[in-house]
Amino acid sequence: MPPRSQDQAISLIDQEGVKSIRLLFVDPMGRLKGQVITRGELEAVFERGQGFDGSSVEGFVPIEESDKILKPILSSLRILPYDPDEAKTRTAIFFSTIYNPDGSRFEGDSRFVLEQTLERAKGVGFDHFYCGPEIEFFYFRGDNGNTPVPLDREGYFSFTMTHQGDAARQEAVTALETMGIHVEGHHHEVAPSQHEIDLRYTDALEMADCILLYRMVVKDLAAKRGLWACFMPKPIFGVNGSGMHVHQSLFRGDENAFFDKNNKHHLSNCARHYLGGIFKYLPECQLLLCQWINSYRRLIPGYEAPVYLTWGRRNRSALVRVPQYQPGHEKATRLELRCPDPGCNPYLALAAMLNMGLRGIKERLAPPEPIEENVYHMTAGEMKKLGITSLHGSFPEALTAFKKSNNVRSLLNSHLTERLIESKENELMRFNERVHPWELDEYAPYL
Repeated sequence: MPPRSQDQAISLIDQEGVKSIRLLFVDPMGRLKGQVITRGELEAVFERGQGFDGSSVEGFVPIEESDKILKPILSSLRILPYDPDEAKTRTAIFFSTIYNPDGSRFEGDSRFVLEQTLERAKGVGFDHFYCGPEIEFFYFRGDNGNTPVPLDREGYFSFTMTHQGDAARQEAVTALETMGIHVEGHHHEVAPSQHEIDLRYTDALEMADCILLYRMVVKDLAAKRGLWACFMPKPIFGVNGSGMHVHQSLFRGDENAFFDKNNKHHLSNCARHYLGGIFKYLPECQLLLCQWINSYRRLIPGYEAPVYLTWGRRNRSALVRVPQYQPGHEKATRLELRCPDPGCNPYLALAAMLNMGLRGIKERLAPPEPIEENVYHMTAGEMKKLGITSLHGSFPEALTAFKKSNNVRSLLNSHLTERLIESKENELMRFNERVHPWELDEYAPYL
């Protein structure tokens, strides 16, 4: 149970012998940032916060507005079950709220965006937005940034703990469970050296924190084994990329607002309108779910990644899957959005999903009819007849739609929107300036 007071937090930290405390947050791109304080500074930081230079964090503020303040969030306290920096000291972690010097919330804080979106959901009667992600990644030999070298040639559900990757995955799961992050299951995925760990559903704000800790723990423990854990959406050509399928549902109190026993798909009108909102608004919000140039290397036909705007119950080629209802498990009724990848900023991605759904509910949008056939096997004519359209197939397309969207600006606020656009335009410019290996292979022998 998380501490409910500063005294409880301090007592737990002292009981565990913690000497080092990390105050964590993310930049707009979702990259983990933070500052380390000693145990002796904790009471003072609880009282006044911890100052830092916001102008040195990409996407935050210019130098004339640099002063920002971190304040630890009590409920986010977790003790690391391993020594992250070989200093032989115990380490505690808090996620942090970011404030301006005048005491107002900093609008560039991604966590603040998700908090505000959840408040809007509560304002229209939804007490919980539950999320449960299936997060895929690769283990490679060597250091981060080297040419990816897989550890095995195994495939989906291969089961042996004699491989380095399987042992590393189990170690990460044990650490996550020790930290109070509940794991539903884990397994080897389709591609060589690809793995998946599934987190049990919880409220979206806590889940966004857990996703960030998941990535950190997996990377930390892999490095201790001399391995490189990679959350790139598509690190290897010719095999499946890594996704982050997100199961999601809305609850009113203890009642699942997505369930209706009388509907043939067991989906309430609320769930259908939510689904309609995803289909209408996802194209302009796609950049928040698939935010890197590399994300669009994954979103191509033939590698199990969703490309077409369809939904179904059994269809795993669809953008949204509705797991089949099992009698007695009404609370498990949910939608599984399959296009996000593990490189996203989880606060903004979950906020975008909820925002799309809430707009669909408000506007009473209807989803298309479900498609249970494999869309990858359809001809262009068959897809046109069924009205099946595609996700954006390239980063520039997604960026253009993002820039034109008033919905995005209302979700993020002008500060975050402009910072993200600036960062993504710079990313595209740097990419376009480079000469890539494919060009050398394709052109150099002849030109």
